[in-house]
Amino acid sequence: MNYGFLSCVPILVLIVGAVITRKMPHMLMLASFIGSIILYGKGFFSGWIDVMYAALANTSTQYILLILVCSGAMIRLLEKSGAMLGFRNLISRYVKSGHQVMFCTWILGIIVFIDDYLNALAVSSAMRNLSDQYKIPREHLAYTVNVGGACVCVLIPFSSWAAFGIGTFGEYGWTFGDYVRAIPFMFYPIVALLICLLLGLGVIPKVGDMKRAYERVENGGSVLASEDNEEELGKDVIPSTPLNFLIPMVALVAAMLYFNSDLIHGMLVALLVQGILYVAQKIMTLGEFMEHVLEGAYSMASVCFVVVLSFMMNTVNADIGFSEYIISILNGVVPAAVLPVLAFAMVALVAFATGSFWPLIVIVSPIFVPMAISLNVNPSLIIAAMMSGIAFGSQCCLYSDAVFMTAAGTNVDNVTQIRSIAPYIISGFIISCILFVGAALIL
Repeated sequence: MNYGFLSCVPILVLIVGAVITRKMPHMLMLASFIGSIILYGKGFFSGWIDVMYAALANTSTQYILLILVCSGAMIRLLEKSGAMLGFRNLISRYVKSGHQVMFCTWILGIIVFIDDYLNALAVSSAMRNLSDQYKIPREHLAYTVNVGGACVCVLIPFSSWAAFGIGTFGEYGWTFGDYVRAIPFMFYPIVALLICLLLGLGVIPKVGDMKRAYERVENGGSVLASEDNEEELGKDVIPSTPLNFLIPMVALVAAMLYFNSDLIHGMLVALLVQGILYVAQKIMTLGEFMEHVLEGAYSMASVCFVVVLSFMMNTVNADIGFSEYIISILNGVVPAAVLPVLAFAMVALVAFATGSFWPLIVIVSPIFVPMAISLNVNPSLIIAAMMSGIAFGSQCCLYSDAVFMTAAGTNVDNVTQIRSIAPYIISGFIISCILFVGAALIL
């Protein structure tokens, strides 16, 4: 059934409501409920419950929930073992200002390129307490961690994101080499990384909510974006060797690579390594280790709840045909010079509205790849446009998994994240559109 404009109603309710109320869980629940009313009519309540079952049965939901639980446990252990304090003390020997802290955070985001979930976990764990020491608002830290996710992953051809994209484009005869040649034209992630770097170095001004966050800290307020008090690291913890931070992280990456880029395997191995290290050094007993694991897992309960709601929203979007409706409106015969920017804008819009990223590549490729071939548009530009749109959506969708992971690592809620970075992502979007038009005219 074609629902037409009605397919846009749940998304509009979610976006407008979340921005106004700043209550993401409430608006996700309301939007998914409205979507169920549209889909199921009088049987909307049972339909809504079925949507919940479908979301919980989704392997992606289960994957993210397991990652969140494991990340909560890992972070708790890094804190209680003194490993995080030790790593902070190591870095603090070489950084002497807030600008240097943000530069180090930016560099770490590029180094940890394999997976955006791993990136958010590792970088936020490594840098959040050092950034607190230099009175950097968590909104800025969250922005830098967020940019280091999808924006970095799409630019590295050996990342999990790139591997999926290469596999999808391969069905149309486009190869690994085509993807590599597209990287210089992935304008949005490149521009986003540059804007983030320049902001961190103080080259471009702080505006909007980001400026107000800095004013809050300068006036004696908390670095935390919310009124919730986070346990102060170091209050009852003795710093340990930085190796207690680095070894589990190396073990995580190594195990992840060994088990075909599966982050769950990597995190479980890292937890095992943490247990061996900390118990052997008598930093904690085995009983204390297990207690900290459970405490860390429990700390992610609220985030896990919102993740389930977000996947319910994704399920509603898929069933109601939102993506297809938007694509049908925007799709048509267009000049070759316009196709790359149209592809970027359309994919970015749908990714932002739906929170769907990898599946979206599969949805939009049958539209833009044949059009690119028929109009003799450079394959590199179309690949770059679609991957740039995906990166944009991942960075700024209110209920994207990257935003959730950043929230878990930095304690900055989804709405606060997006409000604080809005001027920068909008600027990046506009600049990218101009660059895509220019590149299409030249090539």
